[in-house]
Parts: sequence; structure tokens; C-alpha cells
Amino acid sequence: MITPVHPVFGSRPGKKQRELFQTFDNYEDGKFVYRGPKKNPPPVPELLSGGKTSPEAPIPVPEIDWKEINSGEDHLVWLGHSSYILHLDGKKILLDPMLGPIASPIPFLGPKRYSEDILGITEDMPEVDAVFITHDHYDHLDYPSIRQLKDRVGRFFVPYGVGSHLTLWGVDKEKITELNWWEETEFEGLTIALTPSKHFSGRGVFNRNTTLWGGWVILGTQTRFYTSGDGGYDRHFKEIGDKYGPFDIAIIEGGQYNKRWPWAHMFPEQAVQAHIDSKGRQMMLAHWGAFTLSQHSWTEPIERALKAAEKNEVNLLAPRIGETVQLTGKRSLPADKWWEGKL
Repeated sequence: MITPVHPVFGSRPGKKQRELFQTFDNYEDGKFVYRGPKKNPPPVPELLSGGKTSPEAPIPVPEIDWKEINSGEDHLVWLGHSSYILHLDGKKILLDPMLGPIASPIPFLGPKRYSEDILGITEDMPEVDAVFITHDHYDHLDYPSIRQLKDRVGRFFVPYGVGSHLTLWGVDKEKITELNWWEETEFEGLTIALTPSKHFSGRGVFNRNTTLWGGWVILGTQTRFYTSGDGGYDRHFKEIGDKYGPFDIAIIEGGQYNKRWPWAHMFPEQAVQAHIDSKGRQMMLAHWGAFTLSQHSWTEPIERALKAAEKNEVNLLAPRIGETVQLTGKRSLPADKWWEGKL
């Protein structure tokens, strides 16, 4: 394990693990790779709205109702961007728990959270059964959040190599499960699989793609769940849908896009198509509502996604941050466009 100057930058996988990676089909010349088509899918017009890239006032986050979260039904709570609390088969799960105030290794530089600092929710948070991390970028894997959560989490599920960051930050190695794309494991009755995405990784200049990235499939007795992680549109969504779908809920990223990096983030219309490809029944849009990482207005992702969803008869849910969404039974399109007007 190679350790940088400050722990916030994480660590690099050690020699023994790198030797293991060399046996993988998606690892080449010391880096993980996505082997997709050489050509990108047809371009989507950028259509930048020219609106405000961040809200005028902080987005309010209500107090988390842990009693409701501990109830028997399957449900989830969006915490902004790509962070969620998921209650599945009685298990409390955190997805990409980026709860800190800034998506950067340097406290006074980088994109600041639209809402107030929500790290405080960990103070009243009950024991968490599992944390799932999609990749090691700062807007998904947050050093302060992991430091506060590590002793109350039963297990961490991460793509290969990401465990090196966690062990540096004090997470017990025995708590960490690392997977490659299409690998499966069981956890207390849940079936878990890491799925491909067309993205990249790294927390510093010299460790790009030395750790893996991906999405997660979590299959419970009542709910089939999928989160795409970050990444551009490609054929893997159909492959995931064919293998594991249909999904009762699919969380698909579709924010912080730009025509300069179509391979890294999807436009909202592509996100809706990815949902269709993956055979989702209900969709939630991720990667918006918390940080400005591109040039579009902060509300453009959800507005464009809603239009595309209506056109394609996709049931897109757009809850407020902190709102509990029941996963049993079908919900209709949201009537409350909470992001419009005064927050």
C-alpha cells in the first residue's frame, strides 16, 4: 500500500493486489480500463440553460426520521448528489455517503454543498449494516464522512482497489469486500453484484484508474435495486438489464455533464435511455442537487430528465432531499417541483 502526504488523498493498492489485478480482463498496463465501442453514441445537444449554477439560498434538509427508516417497508432517502440511505429487507444501507461540505481534498477550494453541512446526521444515525461505494472521486468517497462512520458500519462494499483508501482511514480490513465487474456475493440474504460503468477513478494526479469504479445491483426479497454509479452512456446498461433486471428502482446519474466529457457523465436524456435499457420500473436521477461540477444550471438535469421521462413514459421520482420514498408500490410523477421558486 502506497501512502500519500495527507490521508485525504487516500492510498494506492499494494503490490500483492496489483499482481491480482493483472489477471483481470479489465486491467492493462497498471490501470483499469473500460472496453467499450470505439465510437461514442450519437451526441446529445448540450442545451445549457444559462440559469444559475447553484441555488440562491441553501437547500433545506429536514431532520432525518430514523424511526421511519427503521420501519419494515423497503424505502430510500436521497441526501443530495449520489448519496442515499436505503432500507432493504430490514438492512440499513448507505450509498456513496458524501456528507461533507466540500467535494475537494482542500477545505477552502472546490465545489461547496448547496445545503448546510449534513455530517451531523451521523451523530444520531443508528448502526449501519453496509456502505456501498461506487468509486473514489471526492464527490462520492468523502474522507470526513468515512472517518465518522467507520466504527458504526458492519461492512463496506467497494470496487477493487478502493479498500486501500478505507484501510488507511482506519476501517478494519475484515469489514471490506472488494469486487470486480460482474462479480457477485451474498450479504445477510441480499444478492450483491458490481456492474460496469464507463468512467474513471483517482484522487490525485498520479493514481488515475489505479482503482476500479462501477455501479451496484442489490437484490432483496421484495425489491430489486440498481444504482449506475457515474459514467457515460453505452451498451453495458442493456447488458445489466438483461442479466439482473427488471429493477423496482434504478438510480441513474445524469448531472454535471458537458459535451467535452460525454464518456464520463450522461446527459439527462441518455440517463432516461439508460434506465430503459436496464429495465427499471421507477427511476431516480442522481448526481445533481448538491455540488456544481459543470456549467449547466443546477436545476437543468432534473428538468430535462422529466421531459425525457414523460416522452418515454418513464416513472421518474424527484423527492426532496431528506424525503422518504417508499419502494413498495408504484408512485406517480412528482407534482411538487420543489426546486422551483423560493426554497
